[in-house]
Amino acid sequence: MFDSLAEKLQGTLADVRQRGTLTEQDVDAAMREIRLALLEADVNFKVVRQFTAQLKERCLGADVIGRLNPGHQVVKIVGEELSALMGGASAGLSFSPRPPTVILMAGLQGSGKTTATAKLASYLREEHSSTVAVAACDVYRPAAVDQLVKVGAQAGAEVYEQGTDRDPVDIAAWALERAKREGKDVLIVDTSGRLHVDEELMAELVRIRDAVKPHNVLLVLDAMTGQDAVNVAESFSAAVQFDGVVMSKLDGDARGGAALSVKAVTGRPILFASTGEKLDQFERFHPDRMAQRILGMGDVMSLIEKVERQFDETDALALERKLRHNEFGLDDFLDQLKTVRKMGPLTNLLGMIPGFGGQQLKNMKLDERELDRIQAIILSMTPQERRRPELIKGSRRLRIARGSGTNVQQVNRLVKQFGQMRKVMRQVGRGKMPDIGALMRNAR
Repeated sequence: MFDSLAEKLQGTLADVRQRGTLTEQDVDAAMREIRLALLEADVNFKVVRQFTAQLKERCLGADVIGRLNPGHQVVKIVGEELSALMGGASAGLSFSPRPPTVILMAGLQGSGKTTATAKLASYLREEHSSTVAVAACDVYRPAAVDQLVKVGAQAGAEVYEQGTDRDPVDIAAWALERAKREGKDVLIVDTSGRLHVDEELMAELVRIRDAVKPHNVLLVLDAMTGQDAVNVAESFSAAVQFDGVVMSKLDGDARGGAALSVKAVTGRPILFASTGEKLDQFERFHPDRMAQRILGMGDVMSLIEKVERQFDETDALALERKLRHNEFGLDDFLDQLKTVRKMGPLTNLLGMIPGFGGQQLKNMKLDERELDRIQAIILSMTPQERRRPELIKGSRRLRIARGSGTNVQQVNRLVKQFGQMRKVMRQVGRGKMPDIGALMRNAR
């Protein structure tokens, strides 16, 4: 996400950092590059003009002109202004003191609204331990109710549906009464979408809103539609006030124009972002963290949160014991590999590490299929071979290669690299610093 914008901004700011001192002309040149990068990212042109004017004013007023090494100050200002552009402080949902909390989901057809509804239900269940029900009020799109029943079940939410023959306003009111009766913590109302904003859509949303009196109205926007998404947000804002945005398909948006424009245009923050196809690839949107990622500073806090969600404390202690006693085998390695893959694409994870943004990731040319090959090789081994990789020689390597659809060289490389990794773990377990240079030379 934001790949092309991140690359251009990081390149511009790298040039600023390299200058010993800055002149006003240097600042003007940097502003031109930043303006061009934002326009190419499909950011609203009015937003770009206001952003760069504010940025230039701050840079000139921060006494960076003529100072030694002013680059870090400029980068800091750009980061703060990017964060402010996307909303500044992280915003969240409003929860009712008397359950259920009602969340009304709105959006155009094709925006990913039904999937976002299921993801939000899963998020609330996992992060807030909420009991969640979903009202199926999209009675017009073919198979919409069936889709919601399916993804709702996967999310662990109960779906309240009455088919497609009833008025969606009546369904919403009935679902609210049922949610109260059954003691649900949250009721999410999935409404109908249209191919475009029209009076009929808005009138129905208003009637549903009046029937259930939601505590939160969320607008789902497709990040990949760029300025079209912002135009949709403006139209909804004029007719039905919403409290925040769920940005869907953000992982597929290399430009980022919608995410950077929507707060400035509508005054409403992005609350959540969908970062993949899986139900758990859905997270709160933190403007300050996203600004850091765009500028190549990483997002350590989000990475820590992802790790904490995936790693159980008991499992972590067991793993520590195995590492200390040199009992870490390929079975354990495979378990850790699967856990890491649950956290999302490797490029996204590495993008959260400072120094791994933009061009660095592009140059690495990560191939996720290599992880599939590693997994296939390990699964083609016997339990004994996974515990004692040193047994894997000759005919065993040939059998494993055939079973995994790889070749002997790839099996050899995995066994050798795992052996080097165990050496590192053994040395660390004894409190010694490993010779990383020697290990890298031996692993080639």
